[in-house]
Amino acid sequence: MGNPIRFILTGGERNDITQIEGLLDGLKTGHVLADKGYDGQRAMDAIAAAEAKPVVPRRKTTASWRPFDALLYRERNLIERFFNRIKNFRRIATRYDKLARNYAGFLNLVAALRSCL
Repeated sequence: MGNPIRFILTGGERNDITQIEGLLDGLKTGHVLADKGYDGQRAMDAIAAAEAKPVVPRRKTTASWRPFDALLYRERNLIERFFNRIKNFRRIATRYDKLARNYAGFLNLVAALRSCL
């Protein structure tokens, strides 16, 4: 239903792709749905190591071709809708918390509340 399994906080200047290994570590799944930002070799290697199939659209600059399941990729809207729902909480959307542990704690609370609704 679009509920989070895990999250890793990074600084605002960090790329999300730097955390893909940690997000997939120990996760058993058949497919990994991600946006074009995860089209790099690092992400593809991490997805392959997790024994999953990538469902990631290719960027125009990517030379290698791989199959892409557009119908399965539609399920990614659940992820986007989850992020939009939690941003209704101003504290999440603006990230006023100075400490990462405080922000992560509130993010856990909001995710738990939203998964119940």
